[in-house]
Amino acid sequence: MAVRAAVLPAIGSPLEITGIDLPDPGPGQVRVRLAAAGVCHSDLSLSDGTMRVPVPAVLGHEGAGTVVAVGEGVGHVAPGNGVVLNWAPSCGACHACSLGEVWLCANALTGAAAVYARTTEGTDLHPGLNVAAFAEETVVSASCVLPVPDGVPLTDAALLGCAVLTGYGAVHHSARVRQGETVAVFGVGGVGLSALQAARIAGASKIVAVDVSAEKEELARAAGATDYVVASDTTAREIRGLTGKQGVDVAVECAGRAVTIRTAWDSTRRGGRTTVVGIGGKDQQVTFNALEIFHWGRTLSGCVYGNSDPARDLPVLAEHIRAGRLDLSALVTERISLDGIPAAFENMLAGKGGRALVVF
Repeated sequence: MAVRAAVLPAIGSPLEITGIDLPDPGPGQVRVRLAAAGVCHSDLSLSDGTMRVPVPAVLGHEGAGTVVAVGEGVGHVAPGNGVVLNWAPSCGACHACSLGEVWLCANALTGAAAVYARTTEGTDLHPGLNVAAFAEETVVSASCVLPVPDGVPLTDAALLGCAVLTGYGAVHHSARVRQGETVAVFGVGGVGLSALQAARIAGASKIVAVDVSAEKEELARAAGATDYVVASDTTAREIRGLTGKQGVDVAVECAGRAVTIRTAWDSTRRGGRTTVVGIGGKDQQVTFNALEIFHWGRTLSGCVYGNSDPARDLPVLAEHIRAGRLDLSALVTERISLDGIPAAFENMLAGKGGRALVVF
């Protein structure tokens, strides 16, 4: 059956909106009609080669939709069920999984190398980060779908698949922000806006949002920021000025740039914690001298997928949503059609907006 999709023909090439031939689900597979998909900066990192995936590929890893068919052996979902796509399913058998660190699963992305569909001309296509959400419909492994929690609209649920799990997890699982602590969030995109809300939920006493764009201040304050700083050479000094010259307890870096990581580190107090969520390139080198590492006693840590376990965390996020503590609509700066994805990529390159949501 032919459906429309956004295809990345080669690394560095623009996306092409075209028809693809999608097969029926095989054993252990599920076919999903997409309701919505978020346009995430990680998709941009896939398209420019920062993160390597086989191509040609259908991108899109943050989505939700309705099951239309299941293959043999699938029992946890059925046709008609609403599901959230999980782009990084854990295998349960590797070393990381045995330690309970499912977000580091060694086999999470093996599905990205598979051929899951073909162009109408017969060219093999790979599913970006396993789920190929930039399409009207997709076929995924049953391990890549989770039931949509009660009380969460299907369209909004798409954002749970990456931005919210990552931003919320960075604050609660990686940085472990405590009541009364001060927090700075660098980068006010979809993940950053989720992190700001998570810091508010955690009870942070001061939440500083930092971004290169002054236009994002309203978005940031609506998400929970108490202060807003436009990024510059004096950002760390400004943040220390907002915190009694001490620096924040926690910095969450969502941009993936060497200068931002270094600034986030410099913005924390002695003994502070910096969590890096953003995905930077190999050319982005961050330097520290040995004396400052000893003297400041700070902690710098990476954070993959918010150190989250979707099966565990989705019900928790749903409770926050139902209670009004977490507003998914606040992450969306524009709602677009499938044809609008290339322009949304251009906006990301220009540093505009928080999250474009593709509504099918």
